[in-house]
Amino acid sequence: MIKLEKLSKVFSENKVINNVTTEFEKGKVTSIIGPNGAGKSTLLSMASRLVNKDNGFVYINGKEISDWDNKDLAKKLAVLRQSNNVTMRFTVREMVSFGRFPYSQGKLTKDDLAVINNALKYLDLIKIQNKYLDQLSGGQRQLAYIAMVIAQDTDSIFLDEPLNNLDIKHSLQIMRNIQKLAHEMNKAVVVVIHDINFAACYSDVIIALKKGEIIASGKVKDVIQADVLESIYETPFNIVEVNGKRMCTYY
Repeated sequence: MIKLEKLSKVFSENKVINNVTTEFEKGKVTSIIGPNGAGKSTLLSMASRLVNKDNGFVYINGKEISDWDNKDLAKKLAVLRQSNNVTMRFTVREMVSFGRFPYSQGKLTKDDLAVINNALKYLDLIKIQNKYLDQLSGGQRQLAYIAMVIAQDTDSIFLDEPLNNLDIKHSLQIMRNIQKLAHEMNKAVVVVIHDINFAACYSDVIIALKKGEIIASGKVKDVIQADVLESIYETPFNIVEVNGKRMCTYY
C-alpha cells in the first residue's frame, strides 16, 4: 500500500497541491480525475519521487519514499508518464525487456525472459513483438509500454493519462487490461484520467481534485454524483445507470 500524508507543492508561488492525504490500495484501480490544472499529474509525480515534494510524506509499505534506494524502489513502483518519446528505434520485445532492468541491469536471465514472454502474452503482443514501435498504431504502442510496466513486476503501477490520443477501441482495451492488473495480479494501479465515464466504469476508487485539493474521494457511487461533479467541473451533469454502471452526460 502507498500512503500520502499532507502533501503540498508550490510552483512560482502557485500552490499546485495543498495538504493532500490519501492512499492507494493493492488489488484496486484508483482513478484521479479533475479539470486541467487540478494538480493530478503533479500529485502522481510526487508520489513516485519524480518531482520533489515541498511538504508531507509518501509511505511505501510503511517506509518513507525518500529513504528508498532507487534500485529497490524500481522493484516496488512502476511509472508510465504522459509523454513516452523514445528517440531510438526499438522493437516491442526490446521495449518490454527494459522493464527487467531493475533486476537484470541489462543482462537478461532465463527468469527475466520468462517474465517478458508472460507480459507479451498477457497483452496479446506476441504476434507483433518483433515490430518496431514506429510501425505501430498509438494504441499498440501504449500496450507495449504497459507490457514493459508489467514486466517490471511491481506491487504498484502509476499511469499518467494512458488514454491520450487513443480511439475508443484502444481506450477500452487499455482500461480492461488496467482493471485486470489490479484484480487478477493484485497490484495497486493508479490512473490519472480525463474521461469521467472510463473512470466510472473501470475504477474501484475515484479521487477528484480541484485546485490542488481533494474535493471527493471514495467508491464510484460516492463520487459520480451530479452535485459532486458540478462542483468540480463547474458545468451541469446528469447521471444515468447502465447495466449497474454509473455514467455521466454533460452538455
